[in-house]
Amino acid sequence: MGAQVHGVQKFDKEKRQAIQFSEKAMEEIKEIISHYPDGKQKSAVIPVLHIAQAENNGWLSAEVMDKVAELLKIKSIEVFEVASFYSMFNLKPVGKCVLEVCRTSSCWLCGAEDVVRHIEKKLGIKDGETTKDGMFTLKTVECLGSCGTAPMLQCGASYHENLTIEKVDALIDKYRSEGRSRFYTDKDYQNTL
Repeated sequence: MGAQVHGVQKFDKEKRQAIQFSEKAMEEIKEIISHYPDGKQKSAVIPVLHIAQAENNGWLSAEVMDKVAELLKIKSIEVFEVASFYSMFNLKPVGKCVLEVCRTSSCWLCGAEDVVRHIEKKLGIKDGETTKDGMFTLKTVECLGSCGTAPMLQCGASYHENLTIEKVDALIDKYRSEGRSRFYTDKDYQNTL
């Protein structure tokens, strides 16, 4: 990877050499890659990026993306293209819980704007920002595929639909009391209607 990733991150060769995923993560990555024929490992980029992001405290540094490219035997830019396209990947540090509020038509028409404004006021942050304690990041994102149960937000692998201000407050309190990071790779996800 070059010296810089489209002006977003500087690439550090020493940090890259130090990138190691846990044994459990490597087992999962190898299992995912095994589902694709030789030469088609690029098809595993999204699930592998999810694992890499979870291993790196919820975000993808240039060095982590380069490690993913190495594992998949593809060019680093191919990984960056995917990571920078999808809102589920974070190219800068984020809070333990990323509250992704859908901002497309169905959700917006059903009150997502009010949900976003309420979260901003409650947490003292704006869209794209992280709370001072590092617990929450707020992101507005494109369609999360829950139009019939709008408005909704996603935190890690959990979907929270038919939101009201009261439900949002309860979710924030729940996540704060748990105090742990939430990722797309969570196996204990909870979907609420």
